[in-house]
Amino acid sequence: MLLQKLLEGIPYKMLQGTDQAEIKMPVYDSRKVQPGDLFVCITGFQTDGHRYIPMALEKGAAALLVEHAVEDVPENITVIQTENNRQALAALSANFYDHPTEKIRVTGVTGTNGKTTITYLVRSVLERVGRKTGVIGTIENRIGDKVIPTERTTPESLELQALMEQMRQEDVTDVIMEVSSHSLDLHRVDGIAYDVAVFTNLTQDHLDYHKTMENYKIAKSMLFERSKKSVINIDDAAGDFMVEKSAGEVLTYAIDKAADLKAEDISITAEGTAFTVVYEGKRYGVKLHTPGRFSVYNGLGAIGACLCLGVEMEDILAGLAENPGVAGRFQTVRSKKGCQAVVDYAHTPDGLENVLKTAKEFTKGKLIAVFGCGGDRDKTKRPIMGRIGGQYADYCIITSDNPRTEDPEQILREVEAGTKETGCAYEKQVDRRKAIVRAVELAQAGDVILIAGKGHETYQIFPDKTIHFDDVEEVRNAFGDDCL
Repeated sequence: MLLQKLLEGIPYKMLQGTDQAEIKMPVYDSRKVQPGDLFVCITGFQTDGHRYIPMALEKGAAALLVEHAVEDVPENITVIQTENNRQALAALSANFYDHPTEKIRVTGVTGTNGKTTITYLVRSVLERVGRKTGVIGTIENRIGDKVIPTERTTPESLELQALMEQMRQEDVTDVIMEVSSHSLDLHRVDGIAYDVAVFTNLTQDHLDYHKTMENYKIAKSMLFERSKKSVINIDDAAGDFMVEKSAGEVLTYAIDKAADLKAEDISITAEGTAFTVVYEGKRYGVKLHTPGRFSVYNGLGAIGACLCLGVEMEDILAGLAENPGVAGRFQTVRSKKGCQAVVDYAHTPDGLENVLKTAKEFTKGKLIAVFGCGGDRDKTKRPIMGRIGGQYADYCIITSDNPRTEDPEQILREVEAGTKETGCAYEKQVDRRKAIVRAVELAQAGDVILIAGKGHETYQIFPDKTIHFDDVEEVRNAFGDDCL
């Protein structure tokens, strides 16, 4: 593609060369540069792409996109400057792949909790009515039944546009994607044409990056400023703000407040959740396979998205009832001795409180909580989560959850500070495998073990290595011959 066409719609300054150069591919990772590529220098948090210009040139880059003047660049190399190369990368990626999201329907789901579940509920409904779906999110990326591994909730803009184009080529009609606050703030999703946007909730998370809840809220709201239709949980404190920021038509949902979609007659058991949704004066019965009040909100968000996508209510309800649940989201493992374990991704204060409250509702004996907090992430939530664990569980085992570059013992001490305040009995076990085994040793008939924090993840990240680790596998192994 001609560099001039690639840069269409992007304000830039020509430092040297010509914008008539033919570009093979835009690239932001210098290790992946090939002859004829445009190397986009991204100023990151750990390193600066401008430092890797010599490597990019050595590999044959034909042009450079920079944020400031650079020296010692051969005269035959075109150098272009923009004010924000992340923003420019998103725009030129959309140009390079010819704006694939203008040719398919895209639903974006954002919020602290519930994103993954809602994307899969919507997928179940759309697949049921014969639409081919693509899913982009935390667990995996998916084209129809084909699974593509993922490294982060929302890919970088170049990979995201490439994936969207692949989906378009494979006849996907609808993409349902999780949209993280980071991706909005860092321009990864600029250039995506959203048909529907869903807001789940806003509770404490990612303050290591956003610094304040206000910044976090503003980042999330960017999705609704660019979507044709918005589906918003107005029971959440940030719901009204998202409504105000919405550029298009708004459909609200709630349990407690008056809303376009309102849940009533809620029934929660260990097997799942049933409720009545009131919409346009009519009442409809909803059944979901995941228990909990949070499941009601997820169901409402999915119903709203599907209505906005033109699906009939009867098909929506049938699609939701067919969904078996999502890996690592309130996933149950039972034992012959009459106790059960629940594995859940809950890694925020609100998420942990939700799953503990739900588990408490059907726990006949003791509720044993196994949880911790990730390293190199928001430290302020550690004592809060420790306190929540102590408030709702009968016994807490505080353990490691991706310590990354931090001392795991120190993380446990910071979580412990909150648990101590509650007077709940607890112990610390830095080895997550041993913590799960210990919980199984303690559990009797009627007890429930909640193993929170990692959910679908199949790894543990340490300072020097990443190992295979799967909470579901571990608790099954701990149950041994007793596992059902």
